[in-house]
Amino acid sequence: MLSPRYATLAAVTLSTALLPVATAHAADEPAPQAPRVTSATTDTFGRMADAVLTDRTAALLDEGQAPRTALKATGGARLSAAVSRTEGTALTALRDTRSRLAALGEAYTDADTDVTVDSTQVRGQQATVRVTETTTLTYAKLRGDEPATTGFRAHHELTFTAQPDGTWQLSGLRTTDNGPRPINDPAAATSAGRPGAASSASRAPGAPAAPVSTFAIIDAPKAATTLPAPAKPKKLTGGTYDYAAMATYTEKYWKDYNPAYRKYNSLGGDCTNYLSQGLLAGGWKQISTVTPEEYDTWYYASNGTADAWIGVNEWSWFTQTAKRTTPLANVYQMDVGDVMQIDFNKDGSKDHSMMTTYRSSSGVPYLTYHDADTYRRSVASIIAQYPTSVYFAYRT
Repeated sequence: MLSPRYATLAAVTLSTALLPVATAHAADEPAPQAPRVTSATTDTFGRMADAVLTDRTAALLDEGQAPRTALKATGGARLSAAVSRTEGTALTALRDTRSRLAALGEAYTDADTDVTVDSTQVRGQQATVRVTETTTLTYAKLRGDEPATTGFRAHHELTFTAQPDGTWQLSGLRTTDNGPRPINDPAAATSAGRPGAASSASRAPGAPAAPVSTFAIIDAPKAATTLPAPAKPKKLTGGTYDYAAMATYTEKYWKDYNPAYRKYNSLGGDCTNYLSQGLLAGGWKQISTVTPEEYDTWYYASNGTADAWIGVNEWSWFTQTAKRTTPLANVYQMDVGDVMQIDFNKDGSKDHSMMTTYRSSSGVPYLTYHDADTYRRSVASIIAQYPTSVYFAYRT
C-alpha cells in the first residue's frame, strides 16, 4: 500500500549544448535533454519503492512465496537487470531469515508496508529518491504470549536512471539509518560498517568537553544469548523506579519523536538520547553538577547535554560506575525497563542502545528503540540477524 503524500516537484530545467562541426554539412545538435520529473513521475518512484520493500517483507511471512510484484513494470519504471538479480538474492536471504526465526520460535502471519516519498533530486540522467518505509508485522501466536505486532520506520535512498524510451530503471537501493537493520533488510550485518555509527561521537552542540577521568571506568561484562536462562523477575511499579512508565514513554515516542528533545540521528544516532528519555520518565534523576570526573553526569539541557545521556559507551560507563545499573548474565533475563546494548563488529566499542518494553510470560524480551525506529522487536530476531555480535544486558 502506498501513501498518497508526495512532494510537488518543479520541472527540471532543460539544457542543450552544441557539438563541434565535423564537416561543412554538420548541423548543431542539442545534447540529450535532462528528464522531466513531474508529480506523476514521483508517484512512479514511490510505487516502485513500495513494490520492492513489500516483496522483501512478504518473504518473511509464513507462506513466504508471494509473487514478486517489483519484477513487473510499475507505471513507467522497472528494475535494472543488476538490481533484479540482487533482489532475487535478497529474497532468498530473507527466507533463510524466516527459517532461523522459526527455529527460535518466531513467525509472522501478516504484514503491511507503507512508503512515502520524502524528496527527489535529478542530476543528469539520474534521480536520487529518498523514501520513508513504515512496516508492521503481525506475530504468529506460536507460544500464545507474543505481543500483537512489531513495527519499524526506516529510511532508504533509491537511484533511478532515465532510459532513452522515457522510462526509468531502479539502479540502486540502500538503507540510511544507523543501528540494527530492519528485519526485512537482507544485507549482511558487517556490510558498510553502518551499524555502529551511533556511539560516543555524539555530543550536544555547546556541551563542554569532558575532563580527564581520575578513576577507573567500570565496564559491563558480556551477556549470553542462549536459552533457557534463569528467570530474573522484578517489581515493575511501586518501587524506586516505575518501569511500566519507562515502557509507556518509550512506546509512545518510538516513531513520533517527543518535540521537547533534540534529535541526534544526524550526529551519530538518537538511540541513547531516546533511551535516556525513557529512563527519566520512570524516575531516574538527572545529575548535572560538573566535577573533575568524566562520566559522573547524566542530564539533558537546552544549552548542553551530558555525554552519558547521548553516548552509547558513556551511558554504560556512567551507569555501571554510579551503580544505576547491574549487569545481567543473559539477555533473556531482561524485564521491562531493562536495557540491551550491542557491539556489532566486536571491536570493543558498544554501538547501539535499546529498552525492553514488553516481556512475554514465556521469557522473551521485546525491545523498542530509535535508529531505525522500531517497536517491540524480539531479542530473538536481533540475535538471528546478528549472531556473531557481542551483547550486553543491564538491570536498571
